[in-house]
Amino acid sequence: MRLSELADEHLLTRLLAGDEESFTVLFHRHQQRIFRFSLEMSGSSSIAEEVTQEVFLGILNGDVRHDPERGRLSSLLMGVARNQVLRLIRKDSRYAEDLVGDERPGNGAGDALSELTNRELVESVKRAVLSLPPNYREVAAMCDLEEMDYAEAAEVLGCPIGTVRSRLHRARAMLADKLRPKTPSPSRSVA
Repeated sequence: MRLSELADEHLLTRLLAGDEESFTVLFHRHQQRIFRFSLEMSGSSSIAEEVTQEVFLGILNGDVRHDPERGRLSSLLMGVARNQVLRLIRKDSRYAEDLVGDERPGNGAGDALSELTNRELVESVKRAVLSLPPNYREVAAMCDLEEMDYAEAAEVLGCPIGTVRSRLHRARAMLADKLRPKTPSPSRSVA
């Protein structure tokens, strides 16, 4: 059986026994998801990179301890990433200044106005997500952006599924309100 076909728990066991290739497989399997989640939570590519590095260093150093009875390794890694992001956000209140723009190259078919409009929309959504309180932002990132199911998000957060559902409902309502076009109030002229 190839290493890439082994379950996370078996790879971790092999890693702890000194098998470096198992670490490589675990890293490639989970690195992108952890980075994306950290980026979505913080809005900062530097924080996302640091968190991703810390999560995997924690595995190598033995700081991240996994008990299969308590859940999946992937959920544990996301939980560690979540805690690291929240720690770094508290430590550095300037985290939102490093917003990552939409860097996909254009296909040349659209005009400059539609490209600008799309870029502004993407940035306004990012700002709206980042302005959510952390407990709402994390469930939106997990469930809507990372497509975790409620059970996995509840496992990562260490809370009941109902709490995840209610936070996600509230997060979506808050986002809808933040993204709703503001209608100017009629100005009153004072005579």
